[in-house]
Amino acid sequence: MLPQDPMFYTVSIPAVLLYGVAKGGFGGAVAILAVPLMALVMPPAQAAAILLPILVVMDMVVIYSYRGQFDSRALRLLIPGALLGLLAGYLLADSVNDAMMRLLVGFVALVFGLQTLIGWLSSLGKEHNRWSATLIGALSGFTSFSIHAGGPPFAMYLLPKKLPPLIYAGSAGLFFTVVNIVKLPAYYALAQFTRENLVNSLVLVPIAPLGVLLGRKLVQISNPKVYYKVISFFLVIVGIKLILDGYGAL
Repeated sequence: MLPQDPMFYTVSIPAVLLYGVAKGGFGGAVAILAVPLMALVMPPAQAAAILLPILVVMDMVVIYSYRGQFDSRALRLLIPGALLGLLAGYLLADSVNDAMMRLLVGFVALVFGLQTLIGWLSSLGKEHNRWSATLIGALSGFTSFSIHAGGPPFAMYLLPKKLPPLIYAGSAGLFFTVVNIVKLPAYYALAQFTRENLVNSLVLVPIAPLGVLLGRKLVQISNPKVYYKVISFFLVIVGIKLILDGYGAL
């Protein structure tokens, strides 16, 4: 049965559009606001479960839109760590403290957003490094598992590389395609895909491509310097919000 509560649509439609624009490559870190927005009318775990199938659909659109445009070395370095992080997220699903996770991700997002905006420590992170990529990939996979919050750590690693916007967006698309597909069987094993959640996902799926295409269009017409400033600005805003949310939930 279709959801009847008008508030479900009031918060879920903007959340999916917001995530789609971010998936399309514009202001990627802002996608982290989708789960908290939907959590206004439902438990955060349910919001994450509803979003996951929609994210996989978005990923398919992103892969097609940015086909051939990605940094292969970054993906080779980041994905192994992400898989370790996903495994840790699954094993700790029943005991992880969401408040501490929000504080951790928020702090990372705030520090690295400010770093890019004001040039602090701007010489760090310009070159690929296997150890930092593994660590950051693991953090991205771990935080992505619970609240789809893998964007800030991913941005933290790639922003200093100053990739062309289309390459950055395509790399993010491929990275999170792998992450989200791996999450599917884990969410199923944790009984997150109830009939109600899947129906809610199905209702919202048609909105997913619209947000992605809008995000890609914004990337295409944006100046690279402005593009990275926008992402960094959203990292700061998201970081502050997550820190406040995490602190308030302690």
